[in-house]
Amino acid sequence: MNFFFPLLGLLLGLFAIAILLYLVTGRRYQSSESVVNSYDQWTEDGILEFYWGEHIHLGHYGSPPQPKDFLAAKSDFVHEMVRWGGLDKLPPGTTVLDVGCGIGGSSRILARDYGFAVTGISISPQQIKRAQELTPKDLDATFLVDDAMAMSFPDANFDVVWSIEVGPHIPDKALFAKELMRVLKPGGILVVADWNQRDDRRKPLNFWERPVMRQLLDQWSHPAFSSIEGFAERLQETGLVEGSVATADWTEETLPSWLDTIWQGIVRPQGWLQFGLSGFIKSVREVPTILLMRLAFGSGLCRFGMFRAIRANSPANLTETVSTQAVATER
Repeated sequence: MNFFFPLLGLLLGLFAIAILLYLVTGRRYQSSESVVNSYDQWTEDGILEFYWGEHIHLGHYGSPPQPKDFLAAKSDFVHEMVRWGGLDKLPPGTTVLDVGCGIGGSSRILARDYGFAVTGISISPQQIKRAQELTPKDLDATFLVDDAMAMSFPDANFDVVWSIEVGPHIPDKALFAKELMRVLKPGGILVVADWNQRDDRRKPLNFWERPVMRQLLDQWSHPAFSSIEGFAERLQETGLVEGSVATADWTEETLPSWLDTIWQGIVRPQGWLQFGLSGFIKSVREVPTILLMRLAFGSGLCRFGMFRAIRANSPANLTETVSTQAVATER
């Protein structure tokens, strides 16, 4: 008993130091370079790939959610997104741009299982290098380093534009929306899946939600989360959307991913053992952010948004719209 209170004090002190280090060593968004550095480091050390596999995005567990293998849920997410977007009705050879492709997991499924001609882009050179290494030579999937806010492709270049969980890293949501629609052919389909914040125009963040959101931004190089309603408006404002933007909320279907991520580290300790002490520390350091993500998505502070838009196929109307916007901007 004489040792209990000193030991408890030591543990509490270590815990306080750990929390302090966590708070002061965040990876706050500074520029696109901070995003590049984060993903380059995660790709080079291999820890993220070991636990998350080829898909650096959440999994789909059904509605209502059912227990499922962590990696299988990620693969299932791609197929569910294909069906939700109506891409399963498109013929082989359909050209697809995967914006923010990571190490190419989704791109390979789109090329292998649907016969699409896929181009994947990431701002991280290390991710592109790894995507190329993992992709069989006979698969119609190519990977390039490119910036989602200033893509190097000409206008109206792809039948489908596809993007998963990229938006939080983008500081200018309007420019991002415009670029996604710009490279899409008239009549083409945009399908986006993203992490979103609750629309705070309707319900402002309260006293505990503000610091939680601040950590979610600062820890993983996020400048800002858009709301589902807000990003749909940004897409609509491009003047390039035929009709209206379709949206859906997949929070329920993806929510188990967060705790499943932590569980992987428990049931597969060989991962952080393989990567040594630095790998262990780096993995454990992400646990508070993952728990905050689970809290945010479980409480309604964050939502998992799905977006589908068709590029308008009337060049005359598009020219008129763009011209009107240009005049409005000049005024």
